[in-house]
Amino acid sequence: MHNVKIDPVMGGTGMRASFVTLHRQGELRGCIGHLEGVQPLVVDVAENAFAAAFRDPRFPPLAEPELAGLALHISVLTPATELEFESEQDLVAQLRPGIDGLILQEGAARGTFLPSVWESLPDPHQFLAQLKRKAGLPSDHWSERIRVFRYETEAFG
Repeated sequence: MHNVKIDPVMGGTGMRASFVTLHRQGELRGCIGHLEGVQPLVVDVAENAFAAAFRDPRFPPLAEPELAGLALHISVLTPATELEFESEQDLVAQLRPGIDGLILQEGAARGTFLPSVWESLPDPHQFLAQLKRKAGLPSDHWSERIRVFRYETEAFG
């Protein structure tokens, strides 16, 4: 978790991206968010919380008996900046475990990992390999067309 100074209601500029993650008994139960600020932060968090509970396609809608033991985690994203790199090894060398959230894209393939994912994937090579898989690419895939963006989060919950 990295502290980024933001206005908790409007995010400074009014438009901030957020992710809301739900865990139940230590297991992921839903996670939905935006990578770019599309609306005031307070609205973004509220809509993402609802979507994480009821619209994450990986899980059935949250049921009332599941409320006991449910933990909510909010991540507010800084604007993403594109990384410049010469090779996969150069990219890996630039990664900051525990700080960086990454967006990886190549053509229509796109995936992101929040900085909190470093807790379960602390090795930069594995972090990148799993992010490629999440984007729908083979874990050993590499091409000159891959683009990677870095962001940080302020986390609550």
